[in-house]
Amino acid sequence: MALFLSLLLLFMFPLGNNGQGPPPSPGYYPSSRIGSIGFNQGFRNLWGPQHQRLDQGALTIWLDRSSGSGFKSVNPYSSGYFGAAIKLQTGYTAGVITSFYLSNNEEHPGNHDEIDIEFLGTTQDKPYVLQTNVYIRGSGDGNIIGREMKFHLWFDPTTDFHNYAILWNPSEIIFFVDDVPIRRYPRKSDATFPLRPMWVYGSIWDASSWATENGRYKADYNYQPFVGKYTNFKLSGCNAYSSASCRPASGSPSPSGGLSRQQYVAMEWVQRNYKIYDYCRDPQRDHRLTPEC
Repeated sequence: MALFLSLLLLFMFPLGNNGQGPPPSPGYYPSSRIGSIGFNQGFRNLWGPQHQRLDQGALTIWLDRSSGSGFKSVNPYSSGYFGAAIKLQTGYTAGVITSFYLSNNEEHPGNHDEIDIEFLGTTQDKPYVLQTNVYIRGSGDGNIIGREMKFHLWFDPTTDFHNYAILWNPSEIIFFVDDVPIRRYPRKSDATFPLRPMWVYGSIWDASSWATENGRYKADYNYQPFVGKYTNFKLSGCNAYSSASCRPASGSPSPSGGLSRQQYVAMEWVQRNYKIYDYCRDPQRDHRLTPEC
């Protein structure tokens, strides 16, 4: 009888990468409240057009020896909910970054804001790392102050599409995976929160110098092309040209924002079981530069 119950529980709650199974229900599903758009309705190619293909609403971008590829939203936004369903490449992908993010780097080079979802490529025997990050008036010029929080996932992101989203409004940033909040970054001061309009981007590119185990493993083009697939795009928010009456998006049942108690329970569960790095808990970081910690 005990063996039967054990097998039944295993069937009902299959083990994830860390042996913990899926997270508890967040009870609220913001992606279901926002309609999807076609790629051409809100985005355009930014670079590597020969490495980008649109087929029945799904966008494929890829990296090989000659180039990667990226795309950008037509409009900048001052707040909103931004998401896409993404499927990652299986096998050896070390050194490769597949991303979905907000940025105003082209508008403010060397002094930009950014909110990142980045999938850090991996070797064949290890899971992907999902890195979330927030930059405030920083760039890759040596003065950047990253606010990284990294996770493993409770599923294999190479076998199917999963929904990833960023909610950004004047009071908070929330990162979602399949509607489960995995990180909330509240606005504690103007100096530690991005407030200028940003565009929405996606890209695949070679970041061999740091992406996989701090650059230990590089992109190996014997495995090319490296492919990222995107669909189910969601752009919902106040663009930079909206009237002052535009209401910022909320990621919870409360129009005023924040998270519900059930959402907090789900987020804390994910962080307890799948978070693998938190910049605020890194003893090697100078936390005078990150006062929000």
